[in-house]
Amino acid sequence: MEASLLTVKNLRAWYSREKTVLDGLSIDLKSHESVGLIGLNGAGKTTFINILSGLMGQYKVDGIWMNVSPVKFRDKDFKLRRYTVFDEDHSFQYFTFREYLSYVFCAYHREKCDVSELISGFHFEEYTDMLLKDLSTGNKKKAYLITAFALKPELLLLDEPVNGLDFTSTEFLYQLIADYKKYGTILFSSHILESITLTCDRVLVLEGGKISKCFEHKDIEAAQIREALHDEKHV
Repeated sequence: MEASLLTVKNLRAWYSREKTVLDGLSIDLKSHESVGLIGLNGAGKTTFINILSGLMGQYKVDGIWMNVSPVKFRDKDFKLRRYTVFDEDHSFQYFTFREYLSYVFCAYHREKCDVSELISGFHFEEYTDMLLKDLSTGNKKKAYLITAFALKPELLLLDEPVNGLDFTSTEFLYQLIADYKKYGTILFSSHILESITLTCDRVLVLEGGKISKCFEHKDIEAAQIREALHDEKHV
């Protein structure tokens, strides 16, 4: 059994006092595992990832631990150990991909590495020197995914990573997710059931503001997950 990488206890989050999104969410992510986060629309998947990414301050939590040491989501040390690919990202629009890649590696105090294999796998060769604002939705997603998998943080957060990708890039992404446990832990949300069943060691169901069910290894089957979500048309 791998040691705990990130533990969050009793997280509550809201957009207004009348609209609680997360209510008592607790999660324990192990080192070197791939974890899928699923739930019906509005369950709070993106909200949770935004909180982990330090983008939302309307929350209370009983405790957060990284490698059993107390942390805060906005601590510099925690930020340097995680990277997020958002479903939609409109930041750094006047950077080219190569400029953005250099910026990220500098911000994370890392030596920039060779990304040619990732660029080839995502068929991104002709877009590396274009401004991010001029890329299609799919190619912009590829730029951030290439950066993420090149950086190899301890904790990689992906919010709907398949959205906007073509078939071959999606297949390549599945391979990257499945192989990532060599480097760290992935937590990713998705409404594409295939992406969960093909790549995850565990699947967490977010319902009623908290984790209601957990599927592991041989129990990660489409039929069981659909049943857990109570509504096949959402997956």
